[in-house]
Amino acid sequence: MTDETTPQTEATGFDPRSYLRQLTQAPGVYRMYNAQGDVLYVGKAKNLKKRVSSYFLRASGNAKTEAMLDQVADIQVTITHTEDEALLLESTLIKKHRPRYNVYLRDDKSYPYLMITGDNEYPRVVYHRGAQKRKGHYFGPFPSSGAVKQTQDTLTRLFKLRNCRDSFFENRSRPCLQYQIKRCTAPCVGYISKEDYARDVNDAVELLEGRNEKLIDRLVGEMEAAAKALDFETAARLREKIAALRRLQSQSQKVGGQSDFDIVCAAIDGGIGAVVVVTVRGGINLGHRSFFPHAPPGTDVADLVAAFMSQYYLERRPPPELLVDPLPTDDKWLAESLGRRAQRKVAFKTNVRAERKRWLDNTRATLSQTLSAQLASRAGVEKRLSSLAKGLGLEAPPMHMACFDISHTRGERTVASCVVFEAGVANKSKYRRFNIDGIEPGDDYAAMRQALTRRFKRVKKGEDYMPDLLLIDGGKGQLGVAVEALEELGVTGVNVIGVAKGSTRKPGLEQIFLPGEKSPLILPADSPGLHLIQQIRDEAHRFAIAGHRGQRGKARQASMLDGVDGLGPKRRKKLLQTFGGPKQVARAGVSELARVEGISATMAQRIYDHFHNTA
Repeated sequence: MTDETTPQTEATGFDPRSYLRQLTQAPGVYRMYNAQGDVLYVGKAKNLKKRVSSYFLRASGNAKTEAMLDQVADIQVTITHTEDEALLLESTLIKKHRPRYNVYLRDDKSYPYLMITGDNEYPRVVYHRGAQKRKGHYFGPFPSSGAVKQTQDTLTRLFKLRNCRDSFFENRSRPCLQYQIKRCTAPCVGYISKEDYARDVNDAVELLEGRNEKLIDRLVGEMEAAAKALDFETAARLREKIAALRRLQSQSQKVGGQSDFDIVCAAIDGGIGAVVVVTVRGGINLGHRSFFPHAPPGTDVADLVAAFMSQYYLERRPPPELLVDPLPTDDKWLAESLGRRAQRKVAFKTNVRAERKRWLDNTRATLSQTLSAQLASRAGVEKRLSSLAKGLGLEAPPMHMACFDISHTRGERTVASCVVFEAGVANKSKYRRFNIDGIEPGDDYAAMRQALTRRFKRVKKGEDYMPDLLLIDGGKGQLGVAVEALEELGVTGVNVIGVAKGSTRKPGLEQIFLPGEKSPLILPADSPGLHLIQQIRDEAHRFAIAGHRGQRGKARQASMLDGVDGLGPKRRKKLLQTFGGPKQVARAGVSELARVEGISATMAQRIYDHFHNTA
């Protein structure tokens, strides 16, 4: 092995020969670092010595690997008990560090589920995201929150299951609006028996599990029995439910059998990696979602699929069947590992026939369309970035941009926003808001200084990144404050501009202020670069206003209860959680108020009198 390895990485002085001599052959995870301590790559291995040694073979011939190895200054390993543990740790570390040379998901937010709670006498239907700790039936994952809410709406229309919070449910003395619009049977006030409600819950579960035909057959039998017993009201209600179920059935794209499977198709074109996942549960197509993972140049599509699937199914249980095109690298090992994690057999299939072949072909077509649209979109973004760089006289297009804006109402509840665009696209995971305090009300300059100081102190500590271009929503004055704040912190090397709307405040007539320049720069109204500036500025404005309104709403809710003698913040919060807001508290009766935990009969009367002062 020593004779076949590269003597050392010239740029960093790292000597692989001496390192590999002492490296273990156990399974585990390895991390490659550059001289600055940044993680370049994370990988797993059944045999660490064999896998890491393979990188330093003279005949590697892979441009991506050679570019990475030129930067390696250190390699660290973590030994694991099993290969499955190594796969799990690899996915976790990639998600944490997002190394430059790894494939990783940009959007790693967990998928939503629909849950029917199992720890209530009267279960509720709720939207759920995250760990499945609470007792109940979980259905999904759904490809989007919209798909969950649409299904939740269907269940409330068909089976009238409650979706209110437990605290709200337990403190009702009369039905809420959901009952009035025929979306709930009002179990909170005993308008339906536990047995009848449980039957509705079971019907909903059958529907979600794809047993539509069985459910409809049973309801038809119940309808006929009710008609024979001359219970025409019940028969009519069941007839409406059956008709609604049949309409739903005709609208759903159904798969033969009660199948649970996913379809995963991937491709790389023009340097963009794309993955489309179609979710089928209970034989019903729940929709698809597209992903554009970070894929370093030279990434093989089979490696892309392997990395995607190991991360995608890290926090969600894979179905027993996965139609995959192309098959991932080490497909048998990955399938076995996912199966052990899911505690059931997981099979990867790519050569399928009949109906499943049509599904796979449709997903391939969706992938092709998605990738074409993404390539066209990227071309448009690159045009806007190039135009912006040319218009501002920058040496290169700004790939990392941040924009700050201030929002308040007559100086109250001041909020600063920072939005981030990377490669011309919004990265909402890096958005930040700053609640501004300790300044004179309405002093926008002081607010901007405080927000920038807080943000760039983190940059100086290495806790945040330095933008290529910093946009300040405001004219020459705000720009001057921004430049002063950065100079005081010793921040250099960042381009800063101020964006003002101009005298008429019409889009397309924005004035761009540059440090040290007396006159503003006016870009042509049809400039793609100006359009990008407008988009970023408007997004910062929207994000700031949303934060300000949230702060103002919280203050308004609290202030409506401030005048109640002896009512502290904890009990105020409990009241608002129970009733949903101050207006609902104001409408509640004394007996309803007294049911809230921590509210005595005396306090309930005091709260009631506060809103119904008869003096």
